[in-house]
Amino acid sequence: MAIVEHERRLATAPWPAVLHDWVTTVDHKKIGIMYVLMAIVFLIIAGCEAILIRAQLFWPRNNLVGPDTFNQMFTMHGTTMVFFMGMPILIGLGNYLVPLMIGARDMAFPRMNAMGFWATFFGGLLVYFSFATGGAPAIGWFAYAPLTERTFARSQATDLWALGLIVSGVGTTTAAINFLATILGMRAPGMTLGKIPFFVWTMLWTSFQILLALPPLTAALIMVLFDRQLGAHFFDVQNGGSAYLWQHLFWFFGHPEVYILILPVFGIISEVIPVFSRKVLFGYEFMAAATMAIAFITFGVWAHHMFAVGMTRTQDLFFVAASLIVSVPTGIKFFNWLATMYGGKLSFASPMLFAFGFLSMFLIGGLTGIMLAAAPFDFQLTDSYFVVGHFHWVLIGGTVFGVFAAIYYWYPKATGRMLSERLARWHFWLLYIGFMLTFGPMHISGMLGMPRRIYTYDVDRGWASWNQLTTIGAFIQAPSFAIFAYNLVVSLWKGKPAGADPWDAWTLEWATSSPPPSYNFETIPIVRSRRPLWDLKHPDDPDWKYE
Repeated sequence: MAIVEHERRLATAPWPAVLHDWVTTVDHKKIGIMYVLMAIVFLIIAGCEAILIRAQLFWPRNNLVGPDTFNQMFTMHGTTMVFFMGMPILIGLGNYLVPLMIGARDMAFPRMNAMGFWATFFGGLLVYFSFATGGAPAIGWFAYAPLTERTFARSQATDLWALGLIVSGVGTTTAAINFLATILGMRAPGMTLGKIPFFVWTMLWTSFQILLALPPLTAALIMVLFDRQLGAHFFDVQNGGSAYLWQHLFWFFGHPEVYILILPVFGIISEVIPVFSRKVLFGYEFMAAATMAIAFITFGVWAHHMFAVGMTRTQDLFFVAASLIVSVPTGIKFFNWLATMYGGKLSFASPMLFAFGFLSMFLIGGLTGIMLAAAPFDFQLTDSYFVVGHFHWVLIGGTVFGVFAAIYYWYPKATGRMLSERLARWHFWLLYIGFMLTFGPMHISGMLGMPRRIYTYDVDRGWASWNQLTTIGAFIQAPSFAIFAYNLVVSLWKGKPAGADPWDAWTLEWATSSPPPSYNFETIPIVRSRRPLWDLKHPDDPDWKYE
């Protein structure tokens, strides 16, 4: 009753009291919303940086920005999208949904959960404080040695960049620990690991990957600071250091990071497609096994980013084989999604529309990834725009479309209001067409020899028309994000009331009110199948009879 009274008073409180409540909250739902809102702000900032990059490359020998400013925008765009948009928005969705989906009242460690958010937020601020030093770091988001050494990066911007990533890494690591403890120790009675919603399953293995992948990156960033501040020579080639050491440490984090960003999206798609196909997820056990296989295999493929550095043929062959093998469990998932839809009663509401967008983006990006897994092919196209097109399709396209599917699906649960379907379709088609037009031509310009990370090019290279198409695509994407932001804000006041379960879904988060109370459930539910809400709605035909 005290919690209910607190919520009633807060509903009529002045805005300073509301702000104080949000800033000091340990409620997993509010923390999840703050993660998502922070990530959306950073997404807009990164989008502005990308627009400036593409405007500079629209014409050969363009002088819109100089090379140093271009490199700063390039560094901050990549860093922001990976560390301050991609991971936080997925951790935010997990924060909001995981306790609700497993029938828990909160995360296992609520205060540590809040600390994780604020560490991530302040890490992002530290990275952007680098602008106050006279300019952001111009080292690329991957910060290849020796570009990070004082000889080539003399301002304090690179130090703030490294410190910011270390601090945000602390936040991400605490989130992973919290997810593991919550999922393994706080499930509702009867909810075995074989009955948890698939999104929860992917968050479990994402957390496992975070705990193994982030420490090497943190160690490497500390080495960078030692090199710059204490005179160490870990990556200083002229004094006995190794540039290859940085690449190995960075990509040992960097390739699992691809799946840290995409495994939760696999979980989102595995929740959306069954509901809008009116069929259970096909091959749950095979999908679960494929997720585990990806989580382990991906730690053995990092050096396929390094085929051009001069490894031995045996090493090249190992990483070729590992890179091809990891595509097998991913293919299992893809065919299971198609099998789930086959024969189903498909409904193309906005979540399903974005799920289809994800499937096409990930398919194209995955196929070009198989091409780049072949060392001779990769050797020819490494560090070209072909690679830029590939990883944007598979990583950014996959993550962004999957996240939008999640927001359109669960926004009614978080707010009690429906988003506009008309605006959602404008958002989807502008984003989809713009995305295809942006990153498709990059493959061709890359095949024609255009290197990545160049700020201009000569008119006789044959790249101008492809770059112009890419830039036009980027400008088509821009209004889609404005429409999305407008839809989010306006629907809070004018959206159609959602009710507790607007999609006629099957998992536990829909069994409570929209938005849920701070304690989530009045009584902890008892689970007997993978679709506990279906069992409640259909006591005459429950799933547990067949499972």
